[in-house]
Amino acid sequence: MADGERLICAAGELTEGGRGVRFELTRFGKVQPAFVVRYDGRPRAFLNQCGHVPVELDWQEGEFFDDSRLYLICATHGALYHPASGACVGGRCAGRGLISLPVVERDGHVYLVGTQ
Repeated sequence: MADGERLICAAGELTEGGRGVRFELTRFGKVQPAFVVRYDGRPRAFLNQCGHVPVELDWQEGEFFDDSRLYLICATHGALYHPASGACVGGRCAGRGLISLPVVERDGHVYLVGTQ
């Protein structure tokens, strides 16, 4: 593990369009919930906060994808987000996307990069 990286999970815990892994990070002095999923072969991480109002997305712990397994969905509002970028693609997100977090996959693990 390089300096400035924090282990999130084993890479094998993430399957394409499957369950995500929840974790917490400190951002601007506040502990915030976050998650990582696998999409298009890569891990993608975001703050676990809807762009519409600050509620967590998962409809069951670790379940972030909609039924089609193509989009991330807010269980409260039904807002849809593109899992590659976190961009709002429909619903009550009013054009506000998810806040993405930098992650890398290396040596069978997924790491959060450059944050506490």
